[in-house]
Amino acid sequence: MRYESTRGQAGNRSFSDVLLDGMASDGGLYVPVELPLLSEATLRGFADKPFVEVATGVMWPFVAPEFEPDEFAELVAHSYEGFDHPDVAPLRVLDPGRGEWLLELFWGPTLAFKDVALQLLGNLFERELVKRSRAVTIIGATSGDTGSAAIEAVRGREGIQLFMLHPRGRVSEIQRLQMTTADDSNIHNVAIEGTFDDCQDLVKAMFADNGFRERHALSAVNSINWARVMAQTVYYVTAAVRLGGGSSQVAFSVPTGNFGNIYAGHVAREMGVPISQLILATNVNDILSRAFDTGSLQIEAVTHSTSPAMDIQVSSNFERLLFELYGRDGTMLAALMDRFRLLGHVELTEPVLEAFQELFDADSLDDDGTRRVIRSVYEQSGIVVDPHTAVGLGVGRSLRADPDVPLVMLACAHPAKFPETVEAALGERPIEPTRISALAGLPERFETLPNDLEAVKAFIHERAASSEL
Repeated sequence: MRYESTRGQAGNRSFSDVLLDGMASDGGLYVPVELPLLSEATLRGFADKPFVEVATGVMWPFVAPEFEPDEFAELVAHSYEGFDHPDVAPLRVLDPGRGEWLLELFWGPTLAFKDVALQLLGNLFERELVKRSRAVTIIGATSGDTGSAAIEAVRGREGIQLFMLHPRGRVSEIQRLQMTTADDSNIHNVAIEGTFDDCQDLVKAMFADNGFRERHALSAVNSINWARVMAQTVYYVTAAVRLGGGSSQVAFSVPTGNFGNIYAGHVAREMGVPISQLILATNVNDILSRAFDTGSLQIEAVTHSTSPAMDIQVSSNFERLLFELYGRDGTMLAALMDRFRLLGHVELTEPVLEAFQELFDADSLDDDGTRRVIRSVYEQSGIVVDPHTAVGLGVGRSLRADPDVPLVMLACAHPAKFPETVEAALGERPIEPTRISALAGLPERFETLPNDLEAVKAFIHERAASSEL
């Protein structure tokens, strides 16, 4: 398996190079030169297999031949030992009469779907760094859940220093506490005076500074890292084969901000998973659903919402889809993305818009609608969902194309991570798992910095480890 950049100037790379690089040197994102295919027979064989076994089979083509089969299987199994549900990503019936299901992705250590990929990523990083006798400085931006999941994945690991940027005051209290109460010496939290998009721009700018990047051996854990997307394809496979046996169609509704989660579903479908519909659900920060409706990709001000992990106006992973839709022309896409960041908007060509609309359905849901969904789901089923899941539920139900095809809504976070929103909808707070209640009273450790590239670089430079052990 070889990988190329969406901007065409980084050459073909191996999986381990892509893992450690995170972002391509030309500013693009890595994608496989060619996706592996899963035959119907292979999918049928997955139907009664445990999650770890399916995960190993699905991901193996992406990492071969850099891992021995038994070594990779052991690494995958170790990555999911700390999950609180034996199925890792279990399906739960929401409405049997309507064929609605929840895919619960919040059984990992930080109670959010990011754990599914990042627990694996932590082990992949450690294995590769030991093999190369290297150290890395991981930098990332988070709208809430990526930060805590990344911290949990790499805390205390030798050879890794992690700097996580989050927008000050724009993540939930529990999301913040999950990050800032980590007291490991290799963890550095930074609250940026700005939005998530500002944090993400700072990260991209540091990767674009080749001198800074090489000096500190920068790497990434955001979904700009291909390994994140690779790991997230697995739960689309497990859900589809459990409901459809590997041959019958299944539909998915995905709450998304940075486009990474639903892009993983697109990858799974391109690999042969029978997915009839991918529903893209955004909150009021609806750049993707607006682009779907109009063909205009236009940045607007970020609005703070009740689903803060989706408060994004620059959806990084959308570049991966555009690369595909523009015929994998990296030079042309680089010019398009440069123009987008310079002007704040670009127009998709008519063939690209038509292809986008053929592959997905899309709409948005505001905060009032989100609260109504939380309330109605609880009244109908007794199930409490978090606000991000509610966005996917509301949009998914409105855009469902075929009532005879099972509809799977991705439940991306535990409702107890957003108690204020749940309480506003239901009049009471969700029950706190021990993983959350244990945070109370713990000291926090973070630095507040302005939205200023040089200030952030200086902070990292002072604290980062050398690029060699």
